[in-house]
Parts: sequence; structure tokens; C-alpha cells
Amino acid sequence: MHPDDMTAAERVLLHDAAHVWHPYTQHHDAPLPVPVVRASGSWLYAVDGRPILDAISSWWVTTHGHCRPEITEAIATQAAQLDQVIFAGFTHEPAAQLAAALVGHLPRGLSRIFYSDNGSTAVEVALKLSLQSFANRGTPRRLVAALEHAYHGDTFGAMAAGARGVFTHMYEPLLFEVARLPDPSEGDTLAALDALIDARGAELAAVIVEPLVLGAGGMRTWDESVLRGIRARTAAAGVHLIADEVMTGFGRTGPLFACERAEVRPDLLCMSKGLTGGVLPLGATAATEAIFDAFRSGDRTKTFFHGHSYTANPIACAAALASLDLFDEQSEDDRIRLEVAQARQLDALRGVPGVRAVRQIGTMGAVELAAPAGYLSDVGRELAAYALQEGVLIRPLGPVAYCLPPYCTTDEEIAQVYDVLQRFLEGARATPLTTGGPIDD
Repeated sequence: MHPDDMTAAERVLLHDAAHVWHPYTQHHDAPLPVPVVRASGSWLYAVDGRPILDAISSWWVTTHGHCRPEITEAIATQAAQLDQVIFAGFTHEPAAQLAAALVGHLPRGLSRIFYSDNGSTAVEVALKLSLQSFANRGTPRRLVAALEHAYHGDTFGAMAAGARGVFTHMYEPLLFEVARLPDPSEGDTLAALDALIDARGAELAAVIVEPLVLGAGGMRTWDESVLRGIRARTAAAGVHLIADEVMTGFGRTGPLFACERAEVRPDLLCMSKGLTGGVLPLGATAATEAIFDAFRSGDRTKTFFHGHSYTANPIACAAALASLDLFDEQSEDDRIRLEVAQARQLDALRGVPGVRAVRQIGTMGAVELAAPAGYLSDVGRELAAYALQEGVLIRPLGPVAYCLPPYCTTDEEIAQVYDVLQRFLEGARATPLTTGGPIDD
């Protein structure tokens, strides 16, 4: 069939199948992707008009809802004025204004913003800043500690800091050494950190954590007191605490940043995902003035030699500023309402056959199914396929299904997500479809 004789959906799928390589997708047996043509609020709309409830904020990025006019208008205005400029030796109002605005919202003492373009690069920047700051001061430290079940991204430094597993096993010979601390949801992290500092404190540069919830590791929540304990021990040992708030930032756990919830100030804090409201790619790493000062020197070899072509892109910064302005009293009320709605639905699933555990922090809810563990567990694929057939986008992490919706999501829409999960638990499964969807996260 000639492309001119095809429907819009058929043309998209033809070119996609011939030329596109999708992330986290096994193309040998993956179902056809769903062509999406528009979005609004909590909903995506396929090319055939089918509505799909975005229960995962399109990979955890969409905070206020899709296509918020305040953000899209800021993008259009900025694009017509200044689209891009090199950020070495130049600056512009959106980047400077956003840095000042972020510092005003971050835990007190994080005063410098280094821009990048995604969560992995924000983590890479934090790791490199920590390691080089020690070297610049003439006291090199090269050991990093991280939590079991952690995920920090897919670039090499981020992979090294993340848990070893199916994501990383092909690259393990190339990953640097990381001291592993127990997952706080199941082990004594503080005792292990005490032992590590006693044994190798002089080598330890940084401890990196996903504060209060291990995301890709299964939405494992952990206690604020442990985060405070990690902060106290690292501060006493002169070790940097890196908070990877790529997922938890911008209200997901309740406050704007999870560290606020524990009243903790890290030395470095990584941001991305919700930074622009989920509209454009942008990353940022916040640092203390002490870390910044370790690079300020007449010796040019102490420069931080790191950057990206699109560092501090003006359009992305304008989107982030517009998104940040939306975190007002209405946004806080929406997040509280979502937290209550999730809690109500999760409570109804406690003790239900087929459910091993339920977890919640802020607007995030997770249900661990009684099924084989592991990211490649088939139950996740089966649930995602059934949910998509029923008009709901979820992407379980193996046997862990989660709901992490945009803040505009209504109580009725939350109920729709959990109704699909309940029917799956009762035995419902997807029927064969000509187009499938993103079920291979």
C-alpha cells in the first residue's frame, strides 16, 4: 500500500516500525506503539480518538497536567525572542531568573545551580562535582556509596551508582566501584554507613540517595529518620550527601522537595522530570557555596570541564519558570486531595488476594502484586496490556503497579485506575489487539 493511501495511524506506524528505536523496548516481540496526537489535563488522545488516562505522568514528568496554557504560552513567547545561545560566556534572563527562583525554593544553603538536560546528566554532574571538589582541595576521595535497589539513570556514572541488575549487567566491567548500603525499607542503613565510615571514611566522597522513595527499584518508601541519620553521619565525616530528587522533586512526596519533608539539606540536589512541568527536557544540579568555592581558583585546571550544547536552553528555562509559578495554594490543595484519594483506594486493597503490599508517599501510590519478583516479571506486562485496553496508561515495575498522576487528576480518574487494577486482580486480561502499547518499561 502506498503511504498516500494509508490512514494517519498507519503512516505513523509504518515509519516507526522501519526507523524508530524505542527506549526500554524489546522490538522482537513488542506490540505496536500507540500513536498519540494530542494531550490535555490527565489525558492522552490516540490518533483514532481513543482517550487514555495518563496515570504515570508520562514517565513521572507531567506535574500540573498536559498542555497547561501558562507553560505553552511562556514557551511560545520565549521562542519568538531567544531560542538558543551558548551558555559558556553568555547568560540570559530565563536561566538567571530560574536559578534565583529555584534557590528560593530549595533547602537553605543550596545556592548554585548547574544546568544540564535530563536526570541522568544531573546525577553525573553531582558525582563529578563531589569528586573533583575534593581533588581541587588537595584531599582526593574517590569512593561513592549508594543504596541497594537504587536507580539514578542510564549514563555510566548514574549506572554505577544504581543497583546492579538487568539494566546494568552488560556494562559492569566498566562501572566504577560503589559501596552499597542496605535499602532502608528492609535493612539497617545507618549501621552499615557507620561501619563504612569507620573503615573507609577517608576515601568516601559522597553518599547518593533517592530521598524517601526508591523509584525504579519498586517504589520502596523509607523513613525520614533514616534520611536525617544519613545527613548527620555524612556531615560529621565531611562526606557529601547527594539527593537525587529527579523523581521526588516538585511536589511528589508532598512538599516541593522530599528533603524538606525530612528537614534535611543535602550538599548536592539533582532535578529534572517535573522541572519544566513535563513539557521540555531540562536538568539542574544544586550545590552549596562551599562546593562552588572549591572550583573558584586562579588555576584553570580546577575548572569544572562539563557542559552540554543545550545547557540552560532559554525556552526550557522559560517553561520551568512558568511551571514553578504554578506551585501555588491551588497546587498544594490538589496534591493533598490526590494524597487522600490514593490513600482511600490503597486502603481498600489491603489484604485483598493477590496483593502482597501497598505503599504510599505523597501523591504516589504503589501496589505490589503477589507474583514473581524482578523487573522482567510477566505480570507487569500483562497488567499494563490490560490497563491500556481499558484506557489507562500504567507501566508496572515488574510486580509493582503504581499510580503517579498529574496533580490535576480527579478523584473519579484515580478511582478508574484502581478499578482497572481490581478487575485485573479478579482475573481480567487483555484480549488480542492490533495495536498494543508501552508495556516494556
